[in-house]
Amino acid sequence: QVQLVESGGGLVQPGGSLRLSCVASVSIFSFYTATWYRQAPGKERELVAQITNSKSTTYADSVKGRFSISRDNAKKTVYLQMNTLKPDDTAVYYCYIKLPGSSAGSWGQGTQVTVSS
Repeated sequence: QVQLVESGGGLVQPGGSLRLSCVASVSIFSFYTATWYRQAPGKERELVAQITNSKSTTYADSVKGRFSISRDNAKKTVYLQMNTLKPDDTAVYYCYIKLPGSSAGSWGQGTQVTVSS
């Protein structure tokens, strides 16, 4: 069974930075596409950033230029560097990994990010 452990969330002031990490318990992490989603209270879960097994990246328009997704396949970890945080970035952030062509992937438990003064 795949397990994903997220960390790095917390309370930060507007304009601040956080780095989220997600460690996966899979045998060959490099095969997976990894995605960060977020869900704010009363809102639907939305894609924040994605990185493929070839390290191609995609970002939501709302975070372009502020967030950066990366991966370290040797450490089986995907990161989300979040800069210039805004109150609208407040949400639970979830890590999701999936093998290309498979019907379903695996979710992490989520980590809370709160941006407030």
